[in-house]
Amino acid sequence: MTDFLPDQPIRCRDFGIGAVGAGFIMADVQLDAYARAGFPVRAITSRTRANAEAVAKRWDIPAVYSTVEELVADPAVQILDVAYPPHLQPDVIRAALRHDHIRGILAQKPLALDLAAATALVEEVEAAGKVMSVNQNMRYDQSIRVLKQLIDRGELGEIVTATVDMRAVPHWQEFLRGYDRLTIANMSVHHLDALRYLFGEPEDVYTAVRTDPRTTFEHLDGIVASTLRFRSGVLALSFEDVWGGPVREGVEGDVAIRWRVEGTRGLATGTLGWPDYPDGSPSTLRYSSESTGGWVEPTWDTRWFPDAFGGVMEQLQHALANGEPPVLPARDNLQTMALVEATYRSIAERRAVSPAEFL
Repeated sequence: MTDFLPDQPIRCRDFGIGAVGAGFIMADVQLDAYARAGFPVRAITSRTRANAEAVAKRWDIPAVYSTVEELVADPAVQILDVAYPPHLQPDVIRAALRHDHIRGILAQKPLALDLAAATALVEEVEAAGKVMSVNQNMRYDQSIRVLKQLIDRGELGEIVTATVDMRAVPHWQEFLRGYDRLTIANMSVHHLDALRYLFGEPEDVYTAVRTDPRTTFEHLDGIVASTLRFRSGVLALSFEDVWGGPVREGVEGDVAIRWRVEGTRGLATGTLGWPDYPDGSPSTLRYSSESTGGWVEPTWDTRWFPDAFGGVMEQLQHALANGEPPVLPARDNLQTMALVEATYRSIAERRAVSPAEFL
């Protein structure tokens, strides 16, 4: 079986993009993906104009603005692409709601600092007639996309267990020092959302945490272990080891994000390429099933970072062009935020918690 689609084909490049933010995720990842896909980026702004000017020069963006208000007033901007901290993101999005020429919004995760604020924002966007997606880019990682195709084709049979095992040291953004949530809201959210994408809605989650010895600022959720039970019967484990061993202190390490899915007809294993960005290898997948007998290893040249971000923008472009809901609608993302809330309540109350408690 070789007819997999590890990357989303580009079907639409019609809408001008206005970029808000000039940090790593925008400057080094998203704009790289957009250049590869041929998406038109018309304008950029950031909290520091000099940073926006440098990024505009790097990616040949024609207009640089000093404020968000100036950028959203530009009629060439039809999609607002936000890469700002979550406590600032809602006001950036609200600024776009007053302009008819802005039709779509791509927001970062988490959409806001908590589910209540995110729900209110989604309702405002819908009332204004805009289409908003949330950048859950792990759904467009090549190994996760092919895994989803295997599951949907029944190649693995009924899914029994799944694991995501992260052993990687992230660079925590400076603004996270001021939050009371760390790993779950900013890293585990990738894995929790991907598990929802693969297996449907979780029945409940039990989460345990400890602090990360290397993270110097105060935090609750450093290293995280979550057990999820899905309505479909799947039992899943998501482990975020952001310590990763003393690799920054001179010890040779084993940095990787690995996943594994077992079903009644086969199993699949893989890795995510993010820990090696920008110099590493693509994500990987191999599977063995009753129909193959032995291991099959599809390959591709593209990567999670940056190529998956092209898929995220493509689904929004396509939705606007065809008047269809996006694949990553903001309202669906509220289910992921409810799952995040459930993990924090689980930590506080030391029990399994259903996301339905928040919905």
